[in-house]
Amino acid sequence: MSNVKREIKPLPEEPLKQNECHSESRPACCRLVYRDVQRTPSEKNLTKRKQGIFNVGNFCATKFVTLNEVKCLKLFSRLRFFIPHLPASRARCSIQNDNVENRFTFALTLLIVVLTFSVPACIDAQVFSPNDIEISKSTFKFAAEKNLSSKPIGDVVVEVGKSFLGTGYVAHTLEIDGEEQLVINLTGFDCTTFLETALAFARCIKKGDTTFAAFQKELTLIRYRNGKINHYPSRLHYFTDWIYDNERKGIVKDVTKEIGGKKIKFNLNFMSSHPQYYKHLKEQPEFIPVIKKQEEEINERTYYYIPKKELREHESKIKNGDLLAFTTTVKGLDVNHVGIAVKTDDGRIHLLHAPIEGSPVQITSLPLTEYVMKLKKDMGVIVARPLEP
Repeated sequence: MSNVKREIKPLPEEPLKQNECHSESRPACCRLVYRDVQRTPSEKNLTKRKQGIFNVGNFCATKFVTLNEVKCLKLFSRLRFFIPHLPASRARCSIQNDNVENRFTFALTLLIVVLTFSVPACIDAQVFSPNDIEISKSTFKFAAEKNLSSKPIGDVVVEVGKSFLGTGYVAHTLEIDGEEQLVINLTGFDCTTFLETALAFARCIKKGDTTFAAFQKELTLIRYRNGKINHYPSRLHYFTDWIYDNERKGIVKDVTKEIGGKKIKFNLNFMSSHPQYYKHLKEQPEFIPVIKKQEEEINERTYYYIPKKELREHESKIKNGDLLAFTTTVKGLDVNHVGIAVKTDDGRIHLLHAPIEGSPVQITSLPLTEYVMKLKKDMGVIVARPLEP
């Protein structure tokens, strides 16, 4: 299609193995395939509507649409009432009488005022599809039928995660053109977006606010530094930083130390040293020093991890619904994969995750310890426990 742009990202210098997820959105997820990015319709196409009134419903059916665009379309549809003779592509206006001229003047003034006060909202714009809204509704309906709000939040995280079993792995979902926006894609996940989605839904369910707007709010809070979208560096790219920030926000608790973890210091520099792998760092190199400063701050912190050779000893202390981050030996990175701990019928902890391109959301057949022991570049596990909201 002529209005679809395909983006293909290069592989990292050192290709990662099957479970290793290194991505452009954050160094925790493997994004090795291109994703079709739907462009917003052109002005010419938008204005070819009957009587100059935009069909906002049809526009919303476009694969991706921001709330800001919908608001602008609704505003413009109202303004067309005041500018009945305004052509679609230019401001050439054949004014028939004083009444029309007055309408035009009023509408133009109103447009300037509204745009002046609405521009800052672009930073908080959101990208999603009608399918995402429907999936959100069905997820909340499922939660109500199962009475999940009465369960511990860890169990809710697991049940929500299981409801997405079989959902495909999709890379680059967060890497859209333009300013940083909240991107929601419930039809395909990478390992981190899957974990974030399950956690955000669980928090909404426990709070009793099961609306799509509530889900958007929770996902923003979880995904961004201090819960605020402020350009590309505000996204929590390194998962150890994700844990640190969400612990400060009272969303999770890093329990690795108390269940037997050992000290570990990271030497993160992958993003600032390899900006060519990151769409927004290539296009906006002024963000590189910001990312580098974030890396230095993370490097100053002390973290804990459970070495994989000691994991069997401490596995029983990991709870259903705990969030697991796998530390890596890849130079400059901290974590190469994440997932959700799930206790199965064998009494052991397994991993619920979005594993890699070509593999859907699944639960590992092997228990966690045996699974990790087979991964050469995994050093061990960091455990973050969701807190009741």
